[in-house]
Amino acid sequence: MADAKIIDIYGAGLAGCEAAWQAVRRGVPVRLHEMKPQKTTPAHRYSGFAELVCSNSLRSNQIFNAIGLLKEELRIAGSLIMEAAYANEVPAGAALAVDRTKFSDYITEKIRNHPLITVIEEEVTALPDDPDAITVVATGPLTSDALSAAIASLTGADYLHFYDAAAPIVSADSVDMDKAWEASRYDKGEAAYLNCPMTKEEYTEFYKALISAKEAALHDFDTPDTDTGKDAGLTVFEGCMPVEVMARRGVDTLLYGPLKPVGLPDPRTGREPYAVVQLRQENAAKTMYNLVGFQTHLTWDEQRRVFGMIPGLEHAEFLRYGVMHRNTFMNSPRLLSADYSLRTRPNLFFAGQMTGVEGYIESTGSGFVAGVNAARRALGEDALFFPRETVLGAMAAYISDERVTDFQPMNANFGLIPPLEHKVKGGKKGRNDAFAARAVEKITEMKENGVFDRNE
Repeated sequence: MADAKIIDIYGAGLAGCEAAWQAVRRGVPVRLHEMKPQKTTPAHRYSGFAELVCSNSLRSNQIFNAIGLLKEELRIAGSLIMEAAYANEVPAGAALAVDRTKFSDYITEKIRNHPLITVIEEEVTALPDDPDAITVVATGPLTSDALSAAIASLTGADYLHFYDAAAPIVSADSVDMDKAWEASRYDKGEAAYLNCPMTKEEYTEFYKALISAKEAALHDFDTPDTDTGKDAGLTVFEGCMPVEVMARRGVDTLLYGPLKPVGLPDPRTGREPYAVVQLRQENAAKTMYNLVGFQTHLTWDEQRRVFGMIPGLEHAEFLRYGVMHRNTFMNSPRLLSADYSLRTRPNLFFAGQMTGVEGYIESTGSGFVAGVNAARRALGEDALFFPRETVLGAMAAYISDERVTDFQPMNANFGLIPPLEHKVKGGKKGRNDAFAARAVEKITEMKENGVFDRNE
């Protein structure tokens, strides 16, 4: 192997850690710059790398779902994040959820102890002056003002933004199990959720309280645009919409969203309740549970009052209240190539939510692709563009598609993937199975051809 340039990676979140791991797998040394624990953002609480700041769920683990397929692609290709997730899994029915502390500790230990990775605990406030320096910027959706300004100055393009929210976490022993019960929807997998049932009357009173509850004031980093004087409002991403905002869309909206009762018969009555609030296991010890779909911007007092109206949570102990913060992302189709490099400066890569991918695993995927390509650049090799038939390739194509004019953050979905070459039976399920089989074949072929082998 020829001598490789060193790669600087800014940010030790999911994308940054994955990018670093893929670079050193190929024998390329990395300097990983991380401002924690010296400085944190309003959303971070833990000192470890790859912190999960919202839910501990990595969503569906079923391969006929696009996010489940993305997990399988990453697993086959040798993702550190997926290795850590499966090593620290907690029961979550058909979903993959992790003990967030053990998950972070696992990744932190791997990164800090790798001989080719040097961790530098400092805040990065500027981009390298040298255009030949190979750099991956993975500082996340709460990138500091100074670095954001540096990126904006280089790209000449405006940033976009939206609001993101996290759900509260309660102590397991404070949930009244005389009212709640353990089960997964349709009894899939282990009984990984606590379920709190509501009658129509209880739901109606809860709904009225929720839509009229007091919201928290915006933080300094969430203030409206001071240059235009316009009120930014709460422009939220659909996948993380605050429960109170969702509720205001109509009295029945929650019944088809986070409070849907289908597949959850109450064992005491044998019937599905009018509404059900689910609590998902947060850690392996089952001492903490989060309120599924209850991302919120309510004040802490109002969270205690309104969520305390949920049967079984009347005396809940809140270990973490829901919070809301602004996420910033780039207008990537105007700026980035499908290897996540800046078109005007190909040695500068971006990864994670700041590129417009949305979600833990999607961020990991972007870090994987950026890390592989930064390493190839350091080794003097051509860029690697993943097949569009894979979720990894489809996401990369979406964020780099210059035809996209109204760019918005995007979760992994089969709508990004090219149609099948032939018709299949079985409706949507049959189609998705065929998508999955085709993608797995593509990734497996890349693996067998040595694309993901260690370069030693």
